[in-house]
Amino acid sequence: MNSLPNNYRALIIGSSGSIGQALKKQLESDPKLGSIYEISRNTPIAIDLQDEQTIQNAAKEIAQFAPLHLILIATGVLHADALQPEKKIGDLQIHTMSTVFAINTFGPALILRYFAPLLSRDRAIMAWISAKVGSIEDNRLGGWYSYRASKAALNMIIQTGAIEIHRTNPQACLVALHPGTVKSPLSRPFGGILKGQEPQNAALQMLTSLDKVKPSSRAIFLSYDGQTIPW
Repeated sequence: MNSLPNNYRALIIGSSGSIGQALKKQLESDPKLGSIYEISRNTPIAIDLQDEQTIQNAAKEIAQFAPLHLILIATGVLHADALQPEKKIGDLQIHTMSTVFAINTFGPALILRYFAPLLSRDRAIMAWISAKVGSIEDNRLGGWYSYRASKAALNMIIQTGAIEIHRTNPQACLVALHPGTVKSPLSRPFGGILKGQEPQNAALQMLTSLDKVKPSSRAIFLSYDGQTIPW
């Protein structure tokens, strides 16, 4: 990460997932990295995106290592045992929508609340794994109602946060980051193992693209390959 200072401090939230692990491995190979911290459901500093108290407690624990130059939030849900993306309007259910929004929107929004104050006042990047299917303008196929809507809502949270944070921390960059199709448990039921790229390749491309982001009062919706995506 050439744009960050020597001995920069990084944090990965969601480090137990395929993308989180790949991002951690890539950062650990960066000679400029000073320290890297990780949070997941199973790390000593644990977090549950559906439990605000755990998010607040994790931020208090990590605060001792602040200021942070890079915060990556690699969390999200598309499917689970009893949860599948909706193919049609008739599939919509309040339980599914509530769960998907809790993990994809509400939890990450609270991460913004509690962790953004830990960002360095020099160059700093805070990026959430979003998804291209969360683009309202780019939606051409329909379906996946809860997932699309939860990511679109996350993008709005990030954009709104960028406007506010820029007033007191103008060097901070907030990013909604599309990882592409990655070979992971999330994409496996939808052909990701066949057509997706390896997590390490995706991680390298995402970090390369993040390294080029410029401070702004606006967030950016960025693809892993450096292209911007319409909101």
